[in-house]
Amino acid sequence: MIPPSKLSERFGKIMQDRASYSINRTDTSIDRSKQFDTAISASKISALSSGEFVGMVADNPQHKIELKTFYCEIINYNKALQQEQEAYQEMPVFRALDSFMVQCNCL
Repeated sequence: MIPPSKLSERFGKIMQDRASYSINRTDTSIDRSKQFDTAISASKISALSSGEFVGMVADNPQHKIELKTFYCEIINYNKALQQEQEAYQEMPVFRALDSFMVQCNCL
């Protein structure tokens, strides 16, 4: 398994907008800046829950992909999955194997 810090390095860095707010008795100021930061932080990768994943896709010269790195969540539609599972059919036996055939690889 690749450590989250190594994955974060592989996903690279992107320019991110930052805003900091300062509030005092007489004034409120907003400081906006841009900062070069990791696309997906190691802490975000290490804190992924079940069904969440990060990844990167490749493109080719004919079909360029602008946003290659992603962070997603799988959403299961349990009702639809249950209907699909109820429609499953048993697979027919193609060839019956016994332990001897498996051990000697006599197919």
